[in-house]
Formats: sequence, structure tokens, C-alpha cells
Amino acid sequence: MTDRQKLFSAARAAAAHAHAPYSNFAVGAALLLDDGEIVTGTNFENASYGLSLCAETVALAKANSEGKLRRVVEVGVIGGMIGAGGALSGDQPVRPCGRCRQILNEAAQIGGHDITVHCASADASVEESFRLSDLLPHAFGPADLGIG
Repeated sequence: MTDRQKLFSAARAAAAHAHAPYSNFAVGAALLLDDGEIVTGTNFENASYGLSLCAETVALAKANSEGKLRRVVEVGVIGGMIGAGGALSGDQPVRPCGRCRQILNEAAQIGGHDITVHCASADASVEESFRLSDLLPHAFGPADLGIG
């Protein structure tokens, strides 16, 4: 199994734990660290919609709480509508939102990595891979503040 396949498998397992009662759209994210470890997160919605957290943000916060933020080298994201029995459905890849791209950029800059972002549809029929620098060109980050 390739690293990308492992990331999608871990992201799909994480999505099963999504708290998505308002959108009924589950997202899982899996971070690959430089030593092969995988850290996961899932979306966490809130009745006050602006307080909801994306799966990528949850995974990055978890990695940070374990002292591993600078070690992130890849991320896999998968998601879709929650169907019967919790199965995900959807034929379009899920990509990180702008906020998550910015938060990923923070990890990339402090870690010195141009993170690879893998995106997949819920039914796994479509997969895409991008460099974070292509998804968020000319990003603002720690270097702009003289840090890192």
C-alpha cells in the first residue's frame, strides 16, 4: 500500500467519526509525518456555524499538541455526504478550504516542507495531488514576520 493509499484509508476511517449534524457532510484528514506516522482529524460542526472546525485543522491541532507540527510532509483529505449506515457518497474530490490551506502553510513553513496535498472523492473514483505552494501561491506565513 502506498503512502497516499494509507492516507486515504486513515482519512476515511477518521471521517466515520465526523460530528456533522447540520451539513451531513463528513470529512476526514490524515497527515503523514516525516517518520511515516499518520495523525488524523475529522470535521466538528457547531450550532454556531462559524465555530465549526475542518478536518485538516483538527488534524494539525492534534499534531501540534503532540509536538509534531513541523514534521508534516503530506496530507490526505476525503469526504462526502453521510448515507445509510454512515457510508460516504460523492464523486467529487474534497479539497482544503482557504482557511485550511493557510493553516497547512504554517506547518509547511515552520517545517521547511512544501506539503503534498492528496484529495479524493468519497467513492475514490477521483484522486488529485497538489503541492501546497500551488494551492496557496504567495502565502503569508511565519517568514513574513521574520520567524522561522
